[in-house]
Amino acid sequence: MRIIQIAGFLGSGKTSAIISLARTMSGEFKKRVALVVNEIGEIPVDGKVVEEYGLRVKDLGGGCICCEIATSFTNTLILLSQTFKPDFVLVEPTGVAIPNQVKLAALMARRDCDITLGPAVVLFDATRPEELLFDDILGNIVVRQVSDADIIAISKIDAVNDEQLVDCEQQVRKINQNAKITRISSTRGDGMIELLKLITESVEYPAYQIR
Repeated sequence: MRIIQIAGFLGSGKTSAIISLARTMSGEFKKRVALVVNEIGEIPVDGKVVEEYGLRVKDLGGGCICCEIATSFTNTLILLSQTFKPDFVLVEPTGVAIPNQVKLAALMARRDCDITLGPAVVLFDATRPEELLFDDILGNIVVRQVSDADIIAISKIDAVNDEQLVDCEQQVRKINQNAKITRISSTRGDGMIELLKLITESVEYPAYQIR
């Protein structure tokens, strides 16, 4: 059971991307795919949107995967392993979640089920790089997300020009020198097959222990 997270700040296009990836994985590639959708608040909204596409969803409301509901997330992975036995679990954390902490929460399930850690994919909205990186409060969150990414997907490429895309890539590369960078548009489908190939490669992306 391979755990893949599609992270990124609010409005970066996570739900659209995760729906596109899951539909292709389960439809064309005949893989068993489960979705775990996490949203702060009592009523998770994105999960309802995803279910309209007939995909199997487990909602986690009431907090962020990387903090107060970590045990619930772990139990969810164990339950999915026992009852659904998916090939892949796509995790959509909240827009403020820290990717490495989500990985650490997932590893807690290894005591009871066989899992491998896929990549932390962080979507970076190409239409608002200045806001995301240089806002006094928001910037700290986004920089931490980008620095934790295994794959950085520059999203909404259909809404910007090539010069803006190059600038986005240069900005995120300054923060993370090791991540793979790709470009996507969930609405047009640009880059989604390339992203799908990256996340399904048989490579483990380990978490690092926080000191």
